[in-house]
Amino acid sequence: MTTTGAKPPGAEDEAGAALAVRQMFDAIAPRYDLLNHVLSANVDRLWWRRAARRFRTVLAEPESAVLDICCGTGDMTMALLKYRPQGARPILAADFAREMLSRAARKFDARKAGAMVLEADALHLPLPSASLDLVVSAFGFRNLANYEAGLREFHRVLKPGGQLGILDFSEPGGLVGKAYAVYFRRVLPAIGRLVCGPGTSRTDGPYNYLPASVGAFPPPPEMLTLMEASGYVECAWQPYTFGIAGLYTGKRAPVV
Repeated sequence: MTTTGAKPPGAEDEAGAALAVRQMFDAIAPRYDLLNHVLSANVDRLWWRRAARRFRTVLAEPESAVLDICCGTGDMTMALLKYRPQGARPILAADFAREMLSRAARKFDARKAGAMVLEADALHLPLPSASLDLVVSAFGFRNLANYEAGLREFHRVLKPGGQLGILDFSEPGGLVGKAYAVYFRRVLPAIGRLVCGPGTSRTDGPYNYLPASVGAFPPPPEMLTLMEASGYVECAWQPYTFGIAGLYTGKRAPVV
């Protein structure tokens, strides 16, 4: 592996990278939902729904224990909740960026959603080992300071046979990839700076960090290899929208 985790500008180690990511997302939290929907032309909503539908069987079990880690403002959690029956065990929505999490909490309260928030670091979850049936992360895993450590920690809290889903960006190939690269690296940062306001740096703001982080993220074959090395079985990747995004899936091996 050439990349162990997120490398925000100025971060010299994993602790510095985690702090930079937390500060970045706290800063953009007030405009995060608007930016995501505008910049993706609302396609992000489709991706969340498709990912949630993939896990509809485990979500349909009222007592299944579900964690949405790096939940941000809670949109992935809301998509998962559509497959939860009335009175089901609440979904845990966890993030270490307090401003993002506070917006998720308000969203859940306003919609009387069956979810509860948890301020937690994805690399050090305050949860018992083998306690969860499903762990999902949407567009957050890429920001972890150490990908292998994140996968190991998710593996720890999953029950034998428990499922993992990681929805994140990738870099598509061909003509679509070339066209998207122009948008992703030039147009997207400019729109992000406009919406975030004049205090956003032209060189190291969050929407310059985004394409840089996607470029440094392991490509699907490498990511699948890392998942398998971390103990997951039945690992797969399902591309969405020409491979602009995709869903990684795997399981903790069941007890034989």
